[in-house]
Amino acid sequence: MYLFICTFLMFEHRIANKEDQENIEKLMESSINQMLGKMLSLDQLEAAKESMGLDTTLIKDRTYFLIFSDNTLVGSGGYSARKTLFGGNHTPNRSDDFLTPGKDAAKVRAMYTHPKWVRKGIGSLILKLAEEESLRLGFKRCELMATVSGILLYEKRGYEVVEETEYVSRKGNTVPMYKMEKEL
Repeated sequence: MYLFICTFLMFEHRIANKEDQENIEKLMESSINQMLGKMLSLDQLEAAKESMGLDTTLIKDRTYFLIFSDNTLVGSGGYSARKTLFGGNHTPNRSDDFLTPGKDAAKVRAMYTHPKWVRKGIGSLILKLAEEESLRLGFKRCELMATVSGILLYEKRGYEVVEETEYVSRKGNTVPMYKMEKEL
């Protein structure tokens, strides 16, 4: 396990496994409802929930980190060498095709922080871990799809918006999203 000290707190991390799925989903639901939900209308929140969630491919690929404080799950997120940029198992338009390191951008994926643990360095730790592993695999840049609740963190960590878009849910509801990139 790797230790990271930030804001005088100590966090530990490890790679997620399939036995963690239930706890990850609870963390995601709490984060989406309590943090993102405060910033969106109910229709936008419906669209956000369709566009977000657990992608078990990240667990299978061993690229999904869990962040703990005193054995409490406080955050999760990871990276991918596959083409899918965002979404859970249920999100349409996914591709499990592999990217080409050095040519394509690695994908930073599925970052969530427990609402009681925001602004304590968890997101920065996940980005650091994902970027280091992406570099180790030969990627020279990373990209991600940000929500309104995450865009400021990513900008502070050197990511730039390259495209603003709206995700349209199966019900026709929309939510703003921001494709962002960073050179490593």
